[in-house]
Amino acid sequence: MELQSLRLKKNEERRLRAGHVWIYSNEIDIKSTPLKGFKAGDEVRVESYDKKPLGIAYVNPQSLISARLISRNPNEHLTQGLFAFRFKTALTWRDQLYGKPYYRLIFGEGDNLPGLVIDRFGNHMVVQINTAGMEAKKAEIIAAILATLPETESILFRNDSSARLQEGLDQYVEAGFGTPPERVLLEENETIFSAPLWDGQKTGWFFDHRLNRSRLKDYVKGKRVLDVFSYLGGWGIQAAKFGASEVYCLDSSAAATNAIPENARLNQVEDKVHVICDDAFVGLKKLHQTSQKFDVIVLDPPAFIKKQKDMKEGTLAYQRINEAALKLLNPGGLLISCSCSMHMDEDAFVQTIRRASLHAECDLQLIERGHQAPDHPVHFAIPETDYLKMIIARKMEK
Repeated sequence: MELQSLRLKKNEERRLRAGHVWIYSNEIDIKSTPLKGFKAGDEVRVESYDKKPLGIAYVNPQSLISARLISRNPNEHLTQGLFAFRFKTALTWRDQLYGKPYYRLIFGEGDNLPGLVIDRFGNHMVVQINTAGMEAKKAEIIAAILATLPETESILFRNDSSARLQEGLDQYVEAGFGTPPERVLLEENETIFSAPLWDGQKTGWFFDHRLNRSRLKDYVKGKRVLDVFSYLGGWGIQAAKFGASEVYCLDSSAAATNAIPENARLNQVEDKVHVICDDAFVGLKKLHQTSQKFDVIVLDPPAFIKKQKDMKEGTLAYQRINEAALKLLNPGGLLISCSCSMHMDEDAFVQTIRRASLHAECDLQLIERGHQAPDHPVHFAIPETDYLKMIIARKMEK
């Protein structure tokens, strides 16, 4: 199949040659290859200004990221066979990492499949497609999953992310294969959870904090713990399982907090776990007003900085939430603070927590830094794949 060419401006191929896969609209030579000549999702042959082949990409004229490279081989196409090859490569790595089938199978650019996320819950797969190029390949994705994991019972498309709007795509949730269940059981760090697939947050669970949550084992025995932005109790219930004396889970979602008692019962820690359904900032303020104190506080908020323009406001939100938590922390206690904002790097996050400590009138010791789990691999040439940060800080006694 002969593909149309997408030609870059002079010297605009340097980022691609350095390993990145995104092509922005202002890097394209629209005089020789006008974007209006392509349909969203078309595969194209990418060329440098002097017509040297750079690989194959899919294109979307409506998006700021107008094309994403899928192969550096100009003769390769995004077929079911290529999907299956990359799925098997990813599966081999996850099988090496984990003894049980609960993990992120495909992490977009980190697994050389930009725009595609697949989470595995045993024999049930949850797929999230965020680009027009991947949307055009739904049938191939389903076929490749079934070829790679023939034991698959169901495939659910959770195509309701806000990223799709930037691609001009509709948002929807639908079954792609079989009958996806409303809820599934998963296991993380020897703790069992029930997670909602159809209407849970993102794909139903956040596998990226697996290793960070495992670090609770060393810090929570006999401690009073507060888990803020708790969702289904991922941090709090594991803290209880690891020996915490008392755990409070705070989240604004009634659907999420209603599920926490069941997850506590699954792990025989229901007597330790308490639920607060409230806005995080409001809830922390109320706890402060009633003179509550905790030995360990976990902050795992959604991304406060979704775009570069949100940097100032989002940074202030991180500072305010950390300041509020520090005021509730006993001297010698631990703050476990997280950020999934891609636009805020780790150094900026540490400095934000430092400023929060100044406003809370306390000194901190940096104990540990955490990162996304290895089923969310960072592509060395694509800094956007390195997004998750965790800081463990100790509030020093005066």
